[in-house]
Amino acid sequence: MTDRKPLTLRPASEDAAPAIKKKGRGWEISESRLDALHDRAREMRRHSTPAHKALAEKFAAADMGRHKFTRHAVVGSAIVDFNCHSLGMAIDIDEEGEDPALATRRDKSLEAVGIRVMRIKASDILENMDDVLKRITAGMRLRIGDKQEARRKHFDQKKSSGQGYKPRTFRENRDQ
Repeated sequence: MTDRKPLTLRPASEDAAPAIKKKGRGWEISESRLDALHDRAREMRRHSTPAHKALAEKFAAADMGRHKFTRHAVVGSAIVDFNCHSLGMAIDIDEEGEDPALATRRDKSLEAVGIRVMRIKASDILENMDDVLKRITAGMRLRIGDKQEARRKHFDQKKSSGQGYKPRTFRENRDQ
């Protein structure tokens, strides 16, 4: 068996945001690094902790409509424990022995691109599942409200500027 080179964190300034592309996979990371991240996420899915398994079972049994949480998802250059792409929301489970500096840096880079990160302790998941689910539900409602407000603001701005946004009634009246 060959020795694997572990993924290492490059030193960066505290306020450095990731570079974003306008096309493709979206992040300025190499294909080999992205493949390594996907391999690591696959390995994490295969060897999940009891807290991950318990929360994944609850998500699988829950009917959340069009929202779906994916386990150990690769988001940009980070692996999050659960990700809901439609809400732009990630859940990170704080396990014993994790590096808080690494977690803070990952959270900053995700929030710089609009993904809200919710941190939950593994012990809370195992001991108080109902409280954790209430907290996640409240976070989802907050994100849904944020998305609706942003959409409303965007359409109001388009409507007031007169460019691009034409309601159906305006288009129908114009054709006559």
